Amino acid sequence: MLRIGLTGGIGSGKSTVLHELVVLGATGIDADAISRATTAPGGAAIPLIAQRFGPEFIGPDGALDRARMRERVYTDPGARRQLEEIIHPLVGQESERQVAEAAAKGVRCVVFDIPLLVESGRWRQRVDRVLVVDCSEETQVARVVARSGLKPEEVRGIIAAQAPRALRLAAADLVICNEALTLGDLAGETAQAARTFGLSSSPSA
Repeated sequence: MLRIGLTGGIGSGKSTVLHELVVLGATGIDADAISRATTAPGGAAIPLIAQRFGPEFIGPDGALDRARMRERVYTDPGARRQLEEIIHPLVGQESERQVAEAAAKGVRCVVFDIPLLVESGRWRQRVDRVLVVDCSEETQVARVVARSGLKPEEVRGIIAAQAPRALRLAAADLVICNEALTLGDLAGETAQAARTFGLSSSPSA
């Protein structure tokens, strides 16, 4: 089974590429979604967070109080590391469970959607190849503003908090340049990448 790490900055089109790869026969594993699930009501991280940070960091609904935690980690870098020490192993365990499930079904290619692949450092050793979806910062800002209603300066702040574009590109084994492409063009570029992963270039039945 080939393990692909898929990453890209906000607004790059990474989610669209993942969707296309799944259509072409890959199994997608969304690390971000798994992470959010661990801090949802009843999530595996909740009792550990309450123990480490205190019950006031858990909201009335039983989920992580994201606003309070965001404020804490911004003012205390050590708190971010502590939170990651709780969540990252849980994400890894669930990811491997999903990989084993895919392997049992005979899946040939698993794609991990990892927004922070470059930042985390640990993911590079767990994947066989890194696929980066890339575009200019101007394009990122325009796309995110159009879909979210955020202000351009807010989007630039998010981009600044992510790994620099050059670092993502340096980590890439393969790059899809999603600049001025239609959705059809992007699907075509993704199909070309899929062939290098041993996937069919046409949708699976």
